[in-house]
Amino acid sequence: MSAILEIRDLHKQYKNVNAVNGISFEIEKGTCFGLLGPNGAGKTTTIEMIEGITPPSSGEIRYKGVPNNPQFRHEAGIQFQSTALMDYLKVIEVLELFGGFYRNSLPIEKLVEQCALSEFLHHPASKLSGGQRQRVLLAIALINDPEIIFLDEPTTGLDPQSRRNFWNLINNIKNLGKTIVLTTHYMDEAESLCDQLVIVDKGKIIAEGTPQALLNEHFGVSYICLRDGDLSPDQFDQFEVTSTEKNEITIISKNLESTLQQLINCGANLSALQVRNPTLDDLFLKITGHSLRD
Repeated sequence: MSAILEIRDLHKQYKNVNAVNGISFEIEKGTCFGLLGPNGAGKTTTIEMIEGITPPSSGEIRYKGVPNNPQFRHEAGIQFQSTALMDYLKVIEVLELFGGFYRNSLPIEKLVEQCALSEFLHHPASKLSGGQRQRVLLAIALINDPEIIFLDEPTTGLDPQSRRNFWNLINNIKNLGKTIVLTTHYMDEAESLCDQLVIVDKGKIIAEGTPQALLNEHFGVSYICLRDGDLSPDQFDQFEVTSTEKNEITIISKNLESTLQQLINCGANLSALQVRNPTLDDLFLKITGHSLRD
């Protein structure tokens, strides 16, 4: 598989602030690539430099092997964090308007099917729910039939059902052979959608790889969760207790069977016990010392 996009030693400096500080990575064609990090990590600045919205202070961006490739602007689709729609237009009129900006655009019928717009196609843009609005913005990003699509935190503010529906749309687009670049601070979203991840913090890459490879690299443990009070505090020193927040005790276990037997032997109440594997949230907390959602 060949790289459709190559980023080499990318920097962006604003006065005395290094917003992006030497980022390099490659994006393979036909994959969903996740650029993750908390607010202020530099991920949106990185994406804006790739998209050509913000000029880099230094570094190189290659599209299909060519620096500053003029093809990029014709073959890329972008869904920004926030885009103003013409509230006095109906959804179909918005699509017709944006479709007129391109020499070759997808038929509106195809966009309606891909982004599930049929139920509100003739509704005013001002009357759309958050999830409906994001689907219209996705259709606009797809209107020129792009080879690479940038989605900048597309599900922020959506309810869980709308988020899951949007994930299905993204997977359907990926199945068409499109390359997707996704920025998000939702780790469940990244684990569900992304083939490859780069995690940035303070303008630098701090981890990269597939979701499972990153978890395998940094963890060889399970988490055992008990209710607060199910294990007495004087027994904590027998276990590796990582958290006692939110009325819950969390124990790190390198050998699940052995730890469970140890809990039984000390008389812990296991009626509400839960066992979970590490997540990308756990990974970020481990390598940065703070949660992605802080």
